[in-house]
Amino acid sequence: MRTQHTPHFLTAFPVYCAAFLSPTRLVLGGGGGAAKTGIKNKLRVYDVADNRTITLVDELQLDPGDDAPMSIAVDLETGTLACGVNSPEDKMKAGENQNCRVFSFKEQKLGLLQTCGTLVATELDDFQRVTVLSPNGKLLVAAGTTSLQLLSFPSLAPVAPVINTDKEIYDVTFSQNSIVVATTDNLLVYALPSEDKESPSKNKKKGKQKAAALSELELLQTVDSPAAVSGSTGSTFRAARFHPENSEILYTISNTVPGRSRTRKAAPRQAYVCKWNTKTWAADKVRKVGDKGLTCFDVSADGNLLAFGSSDCSVGIMDASTLSPQVTILKAHEFPPTTVKFNSTSRLLVSASADNSVRIISVPDSTEKSSWGMVLLIIITFLIALLAFFMAQQMQQ
Repeated sequence: MRTQHTPHFLTAFPVYCAAFLSPTRLVLGGGGGAAKTGIKNKLRVYDVADNRTITLVDELQLDPGDDAPMSIAVDLETGTLACGVNSPEDKMKAGENQNCRVFSFKEQKLGLLQTCGTLVATELDDFQRVTVLSPNGKLLVAAGTTSLQLLSFPSLAPVAPVINTDKEIYDVTFSQNSIVVATTDNLLVYALPSEDKESPSKNKKKGKQKAAALSELELLQTVDSPAAVSGSTGSTFRAARFHPENSEILYTISNTVPGRSRTRKAAPRQAYVCKWNTKTWAADKVRKVGDKGLTCFDVSADGNLLAFGSSDCSVGIMDASTLSPQVTILKAHEFPPTTVKFNSTSRLLVSASADNSVRIISVPDSTEKSSWGMVLLIIITFLIALLAFFMAQQMQQ
């Protein structure tokens, strides 16, 4: 299926995360990182026009020494956004890394509201790679390389003790009553606390007593990669997303791990998309999507489409039900995409990269595909009926 898309090149602005504040308002996070490259670390807000042009609305430059925003999540109802931004190295060494930050967007301006630290102070190379809000906007997950903190939003008060994992965390996704943590080796399924335990403000205890009163999240399930993906060489999960309207459906992307051998060439890394039944935790559908690893992933708000970015610098869109490919944009960026994100109406998709570029993609109307399918079905049915009629006529003669 053909679609229209427009690239935009942003001078000295490598982009690492993106989200939509509204159907036509886009926020980007990026910059040169903690190294003294001369490239400032910023958040930018753009308006996206019907013809996919973008206009800068506001820019918030972070303090000197702060790292680039590496992950972002937006509460559409309040226009509030959470970001992962490491503090300067001297503050990190002192145990004062305010890596989890909440910003508001009011009167066309970005402003800092709240900060907290969720990462281990001694891990100077760690960063908040995952920032995810719950469907009701009341809970926030801030995850580093091997640790995860569940927070109340927007207060950033802890809701449960820190979860530490043996393997690297790549993604987290919420349903109404659980979260799934995608690590390199497996999916960890945790039950969310009941509604009356979500707000720490209801707890009258103070300081250490209050922290000790937090209940650990219950681990419900550990799910390994399906055999169809891992094979004999193994694979790593890179992203996970619940269907936005059906928590019995979960989507994951996985990259295979090529086996090593001195006598033969290593097999190419392959990428797969899986559709899971969360009642049985069986992979109902598995589809290979390429011979290069996938780097980012998203599900449209209506649950009809999946989008992914690949290390071959392409961007793809798939049908969420059948996992059949709908759109492929080759060479969408010069470097592999760092993020793909649908807007809230599922009509736009943005992809971005550290090559200082974003691409605005007009999402094809899914009803167009289904209507053509119905027309084709009617035509085939008519031809079969016509053929049967002629065969009956021949038999009568």
